[in-house]
Amino acid sequence: MNASNLVRPERRKFLARASAVGTAALFGLPEIAAADAPPETTKVRLVHGPFVCFAPMYVSEELLRLEGFSEVEYVKIDPSIPATLASRADFAMFAGASIIPPIDAGMPVMALAGLHIGCWELFAHEGINAVRDLKGKPVAVMGLGSPEHVWLSSITAYVGMDPRTDIKWVTSGKLAESQRLFTEGKVDAFLAFPPQPQELRLQKIGKVILNTTLDRPWSQYFCCMLAANRNFIEAHPIATKRVVRAMLKATDVCAQDPERVARMLVAKGYEPRYDIGLEIVRGLPYDQWRRLDPTDTLRFHSLRLHEVGMIKSTPDKIIARGTDWRFLNELKKELKA
Repeated sequence: MNASNLVRPERRKFLARASAVGTAALFGLPEIAAADAPPETTKVRLVHGPFVCFAPMYVSEELLRLEGFSEVEYVKIDPSIPATLASRADFAMFAGASIIPPIDAGMPVMALAGLHIGCWELFAHEGINAVRDLKGKPVAVMGLGSPEHVWLSSITAYVGMDPRTDIKWVTSGKLAESQRLFTEGKVDAFLAFPPQPQELRLQKIGKVILNTTLDRPWSQYFCCMLAANRNFIEAHPIATKRVVRAMLKATDVCAQDPERVARMLVAKGYEPRYDIGLEIVRGLPYDQWRRLDPTDTLRFHSLRLHEVGMIKSTPDKIIARGTDWRFLNELKKELKA
């Protein structure tokens, strides 16, 4: 082995850190204080959800290197975000209500922070003007238990419907297929996720009967949140706090500089259309993580799902078993606006 081979790993670490420092400077973020205790591990695995609204996860990559993680790995979803987090990853972003059934089922996943509200928009065809009008109508979802199915179940339960019997669920297998079924008029509604709402508006197809970014009570609760594998939290509490800090800072970047974030999304291939990426990032309230209480989000949805028998655990049990807000509460003080 020659000398050049011996120095390559250290050089790679130096270049990665230099890149991270450059990213932090670019976004005006402070470097982590040298006095902070180092993480117990230098590797972190994130569930890779290739969704534009998950922008904080992508922005956080270089910030995680500043936090002391030399290996940042993105793990492909298989078959779902909670299942992947429970078996092969350490952290994941997830869509609010969708983590509740996995917690109820005993998966080792824990919610750590709320990141932003919004995302989902309920599209319907003419003749359907409110959620109650969906009774007896075909509605497309990827599958029973999928994020949009759980969200729609909570939404319909809130207006007094029983999602198990009042909706004709049409399982499509993929979000893109749900959109196609709606576009072709084969279903009356579906819950669209970015960039689908933006695409449907451009095509002038359907109408929005519920917008979770704007309409109460949905606009008062988180959509995208941060979760971790319970085993990772227990073994690596310092590393956990550092990951949460990187994600919260990345969320602030999305709120403060959506144009730069949109360019990054295009450069990394998450959304090829700059205008669409910018519309999504600019339209989502990434500045609400300090103000809203994530406990309220899980309590609200847990109550709805428990009322209609979709989970066995009470809201209090879901919160006790599946949340850990210690790191968030510490960082709210540290990262004051």
